[in-house]
Amino acid sequence: MKPPPLLLGATLLFWGWQSGLLVAAVAMAVVLESANLVKARWEFSDEDFSRIWTFCSLLFLGSAVYTFTANEGPASFSGFFQNPNPLTQRAAGRASSLTGASLSRWLPIFFFAFMVAQQFSTRRTVPLTTISLILRRRRKQALKLRRPLPPERNVDIGYPYFAMCLLAAAVHPGEDQSFFWGLCALLTWALWAQRSRRFGLAVWATALVAAIALGFLGQRGIGQLQRYLENLNPQWMARFMRQRGGFDPTQSRTALGSVGELKTSGAIVIRLETKNDASPPPYLRSASYRRYGSPVWFAGSSKDDFQIIPESPPESRTWPLLVKTNTASVNIACYLEGRGSNALLGLLPLPRGSGQLENLNAYLVRTNSAGAVLAEGPRLAVFDARYGSGETIDSPPSTEFNSDEDLDVPEREKEALDAIIEELRLRGADRERALQTLGGFFADKFSYSTWQGRPRTRGTNDTPLGRFLLTTRSGHCEYFATATVLLLRRLEIPARYAVGYVVHEGSGRKYVVRQRDAHAWCLVWDERSQTWQDFDTTPGSWVETESKRASPFQWLSDAWSRIGFEIAKIRWGQSRLRQYLLIVIIPGLALLLYQILFRRGRKRRQDREEEPDRTRLWPGLDSEFYLLEKELARRGVPREPSEPISDWLERVSRACGLEDLREPLAGLLRLHYRYRFDPLGLGDADRAALNREARRCLEILASAAETAPVGR
Repeated sequence: MKPPPLLLGATLLFWGWQSGLLVAAVAMAVVLESANLVKARWEFSDEDFSRIWTFCSLLFLGSAVYTFTANEGPASFSGFFQNPNPLTQRAAGRASSLTGASLSRWLPIFFFAFMVAQQFSTRRTVPLTTISLILRRRRKQALKLRRPLPPERNVDIGYPYFAMCLLAAAVHPGEDQSFFWGLCALLTWALWAQRSRRFGLAVWATALVAAIALGFLGQRGIGQLQRYLENLNPQWMARFMRQRGGFDPTQSRTALGSVGELKTSGAIVIRLETKNDASPPPYLRSASYRRYGSPVWFAGSSKDDFQIIPESPPESRTWPLLVKTNTASVNIACYLEGRGSNALLGLLPLPRGSGQLENLNAYLVRTNSAGAVLAEGPRLAVFDARYGSGETIDSPPSTEFNSDEDLDVPEREKEALDAIIEELRLRGADRERALQTLGGFFADKFSYSTWQGRPRTRGTNDTPLGRFLLTTRSGHCEYFATATVLLLRRLEIPARYAVGYVVHEGSGRKYVVRQRDAHAWCLVWDERSQTWQDFDTTPGSWVETESKRASPFQWLSDAWSRIGFEIAKIRWGQSRLRQYLLIVIIPGLALLLYQILFRRGRKRRQDREEEPDRTRLWPGLDSEFYLLEKELARRGVPREPSEPISDWLERVSRACGLEDLREPLAGLLRLHYRYRFDPLGLGDADRAALNREARRCLEILASAAETAPVGR
């Protein structure tokens, strides 16, 4: 089926209008529809169509891989050759869907060359074997096995290209009704040319109107359902997401009070590499928290003051946190596991004193006054963190929100805390003595354990933390960190609860951080330096204890994790694959384009030079029967197009009074067919007979012409 004139041009204009590519659409529509006005045509061979199809396919596949590794779709043609600006594409957090949608929007451009080749070819169709891998494979197998080739079929790709343009136009921003009514108009145009003549115009129009009405009501219903879901209670939705493992950067839920074994995993969650073989930072802090409500630590007022950090300079992928001298640098690779409204979210694990993040491919970076850095972007984040001693991004204890947040102690915990303070005689102690005493107290009197038995309640104010301090004196890092923070606060020393990871395991020249290396510790305020200092009271044996729980098959898990990491680097645009693709794909496409544009001309010249030898390569073209055919055509009885030779000879013998030639011509035609199509050809005797009979027929024809000229 062939689309009616101007339909494809109108569809391209509609696609350009909806997708914002109107200039390109106008140029493409003019080129495509000019085939109805321009009479020039090119004789493309099957090989030429195959090359053009391969060119278009490689262009599409290369663009797909290129944009997926960039974690975004091209917003404009120049976007294929420029580094993206994630800050200006905040909605690009939905990376996979955005990239797929953008590629769909560009489909008419990718396959435009193939459509133009059909429009300006002498066939006005394309061989089906060009686009069908199954038919191409069957043809190759038939050639290999020397079997009869399957019949060749040519198809018109006008309607498939029409459908492709409509699909691309569907991927557009906005929610107006212009796309729906434009789609209806174009489909009506296309269906009108293919309508069945068995039904009257009224029946056809009624069915069309009913289909349009159902489509309109359906798309309105889907829109209303979407708006209903968007307007559901946000708190209910947030609660549902938390139940499904949602991400909340404003709180840290501890395992205080949980009974049984604290499960940890050896899965690698962070990969770290230092510069110049320097020592790694001992801690990577993700966040710190101010308010405790058993068993959860909350960000407090800092949850309300997340501020966007702009790239400096723009599009440089450099995010300045502090203006300071950063003497050390470390490369960190981590995953953003949380889900926000537009993208993946995650708290970045950073060394203490981080002042600048470089090569971070993120859409947004935000920080709060408690020292948390929240990134929004692709799932895998690979960046360089520059850090140094001194100032940090944490705010001092006194804030404009609540000056007592870093000294806040829950009422239910005060009894146990006071008992420990009295036991250690720390009432009124200064900061240095308090830190030294608490460090020795937890190291000598407590042990690290991931197991917690069933508690025995001591009274109405009994809490998991109180039992840890006064009874069990055994627990994991969350117990030690929480107890230390609240004890210091009870002594009027500002402190915060910090979470993150400990770096201790080398892997070649790099370091890996496992899930079981997740840790909690205390931040204590140093009045003299006006900075927060790390203070860890968890017994150092905890690292060895956790390492002993490693699986004997951890090496296999690490190998699999490495493979997944390398794939993730490609998937989320953290490798050099984009540059490699440009190096490989562009020369390949250029070579294909050269063959399409210039090789055909060279081939035609070679064919002309080899014309004398073609009869040798194609048996049957030197048959003397063609001399007879030319002579009859010259005398006024040419063979009509698509007329079988046998019917033509019968017509010649009746029209020209050459009944005596009927039998000789029939015998001559049988010899010609054998010489022309029989794989075994003709023997020497039959070949001589073909020449002899053709000459005899020509002589008879010449004799008859002397008395009764042919054609009168």
